[in-house]
Amino acid sequence: MIHSVFVINGSGDVFMEKHWKSVIHRSVCDYFFDVQKKAASPEDIPPVISAPHHYLINIYRNKMFFVAVTMSEVPPLFVIEFLHRVVDTFVDYFSDCTEFLIKEHYVVVYELLDEMLDNGFPLATESNILKELIKPPNILRTLANTVTGRTNLSST
Repeated sequence: MIHSVFVINGSGDVFMEKHWKSVIHRSVCDYFFDVQKKAASPEDIPPVISAPHHYLINIYRNKMFFVAVTMSEVPPLFVIEFLHRVVDTFVDYFSDCTEFLIKEHYVVVYELLDEMLDNGFPLATESNILKELIKPPNILRTLANTVTGRTNLSST
């Protein structure tokens, strides 16, 4: 289903990417950028962009684009809902979803995405379940993890 997710900032830079089934080169985002250049505003970009071998499904939240790449036709609303769930989970974990916070908590973001999708299919998207699996970051835990070399994964 979902092969990759790219997060693109307002300047058009891909600052985060996560792949599940196979690595899709970030040049696939060029199709998105072509449509973005033609749009009058970010809200005018269509949520589904068809490329020769891929479909790019995107949402625009907090001055960032979250772009999911699929290689076959899937229900677009299903993927759009998943992308909104991703952003909502980041807000729940970090109290906001900004480029700075995603970069600041890169490891937790990757752990969350790993738990939320299993081989490209949504698995655990509820924040309360995810908080049992991956402890939300706080300053004391971050400091302790840095010193001990631990991760945010729970011991269950």
